[in-house]
Amino acid sequence: MGNLRTKDLSKIGYHNDQLRSLVIGIAAKSFKHQSKQEILDLLINIKNNPEAYLDNELTNKIAEKIIGKTEGPAFKVFELREEPVFCKTYGGKGIETSAKRQMELANLLPVSVQSALMPDAHMGFGLPIGGVLATDNAVIPYAVGMDIGCRMALSIIDESDTYLKRYEYQIKQALKNHTHFGMEGGLDTRQEHEVLDNNLFNELTLLKPLRGKAVRQLGTSGNGNHFVEFGEIEILPDNSLGLPAKKYTALLSHSGSRGLGSAIARHYTQLAMNTCKLPRQAQQLAWLDLNTEAGQEYWLAMTLAGDYAKACHERIHDNLLKALGLKALHVVENHHNFAWKDRLTDGREVIVHRKGATPAHAGELGIIPGSMTTAAYLVSGKGREDALFSASHGAGRAMSRQAAKDSMTVSAMKKLLNNAGVTLIGGTVEENPLAYKDIETVIAAQQELVSIEGRFQPRMVRMHKE
Repeated sequence: MGNLRTKDLSKIGYHNDQLRSLVIGIAAKSFKHQSKQEILDLLINIKNNPEAYLDNELTNKIAEKIIGKTEGPAFKVFELREEPVFCKTYGGKGIETSAKRQMELANLLPVSVQSALMPDAHMGFGLPIGGVLATDNAVIPYAVGMDIGCRMALSIIDESDTYLKRYEYQIKQALKNHTHFGMEGGLDTRQEHEVLDNNLFNELTLLKPLRGKAVRQLGTSGNGNHFVEFGEIEILPDNSLGLPAKKYTALLSHSGSRGLGSAIARHYTQLAMNTCKLPRQAQQLAWLDLNTEAGQEYWLAMTLAGDYAKACHERIHDNLLKALGLKALHVVENHHNFAWKDRLTDGREVIVHRKGATPAHAGELGIIPGSMTTAAYLVSGKGREDALFSASHGAGRAMSRQAAKDSMTVSAMKKLLNNAGVTLIGGTVEENPLAYKDIETVIAAQQELVSIEGRFQPRMVRMHKE
């Protein structure tokens, strides 16, 4: 079979993106022995008389898609439940009412199974940040969020904590030279990673034009609360890493899937909203059924965005450690804006959306950061099912970005940093430490969810500067 291309299909009247990617996928699998012309002739016949091809298992999917298209957009209208599904809240006293209301709305979706609110929860878009939602065979792109696969990565380095003072200048230069923040531009040296060779960049029409940007942005961080920082970590006795209990130098980063993830999120949120009609207040929580082509496509694209976010952290850590001649003894990392397939103890398979929440199955390691002057915690999960095997993903915001801007001056923030012994490169008052809840209170509220294995203290922080 000659290679069937999108433009070949356009010439014979196949203009719909989803239909074309479906045809190319089926042709590659089922029509290997036909010539390109034979396949095109068959496709013209299916287009002209789709009903005649509904009973043939090789052509029925194409025929169904064409018939669906001629009837206009296929969408279903859903009503909300009368009673919300079970939601367990941790640290409820510190959670604003608006975040609780947002979670309640998600708990009324007909596909919702159960949910949990973490102690760092605050109002977000779609789901609250710190919201965890289990659904039945459905994925909600907006509940995963715009920054798919946003994650934490911690390298525990083969140096004691005194390294930070001795090599302060070199660390500062390395952070300036080997990290990049913000929406535009990238690193000076081209970054390589196998994630860029993923076939999905060719197979999904949406992803083709995004690959160039993904190449440019590899190994970079976004703006807002994304950071790369060096600090000291105290590893506690009897830790599951098998490391001697003492203080080490460590590198901690927080960022996501950049432009790639947000383009995937926008596209599939819109697609979900076009095909799954909900009452107006819940419309952003439209879902894609995982038995549909669109649901499967989003799942693949979301997974790729998660792999890309992981690749960015790998490049950040490799570049910095190489520049400083350092070696990682152990790397701990976790996603926190993502959806996973999981199983409840009653045997039901569910899709768990964690919008700003750390996976915390029994023994699963994760990182819960505070702010630029407060501790981040290395934790291992206790596997609590009523928390949907989750923990908080940070301290959580106590103030909106605007309120943080209005209540803090640059000189007051400098004083705070100075008192905490922290050097900041870049950064804005929107991310000042007082904009966040108290990490100690948030950690105390989730003792049932995680055990503490180590405590990291930032010393040199790099963030986006407007």
